Amino acid sequence: MGETDELPPTEEERFLTAIGPLLTAIGGELVDPLEAGEDDVPLCWEGATVAAVRLPLLSDSLDHLLDDLRRRHGRPLAELDRRTKQRIVSGLEQRGAFALRHGVETVAAALGVSRFTVYNYLNRATGG
Repeated sequence: MGETDELPPTEEERFLTAIGPLLTAIGGELVDPLEAGEDDVPLCWEGATVAAVRLPLLSDSLDHLLDDLRRRHGRPLAELDRRTKQRIVSGLEQRGAFALRHGVETVAAALGVSRFTVYNYLNRATGG
C-alpha cells in the first residue's frame, strides 16, 4: 500500500457521516460519549455507544431552522417570492417556531418583511 492509500471507512464512521445532515438541520453537535452530559442523546451502533448528540439551546433552534431553509433554497430568504415565504411561514408555524419569544420578529427579519406581513401569512395559512 502506498502512503496516500486510505482505509475504507468503518461502518461506525459511515453511520456518523450519514447523520451529518440531520445534525446540521437541527444544529446538533457530535460529542465523544465519554464527554456526554445527561442531556445529550447517546447514539448506539451495534450495541455500543459510539457518540452522543448535544442538542442546541431552545433559544437557538429558530436560527437553526432558518439557516437550514437558507441552505435548502440556496439564497437569502428575503429574496424568495411571496408564495414561497408564505409556505415557509406555514411550515415554521407547524414546527412551533412562533411559540418562541420574538419568533415573529426573527422570521420577519429573515424573510425581509414586516411583522404585520408574517401575521397576515399566519392568518392566511389558518384560514383566519
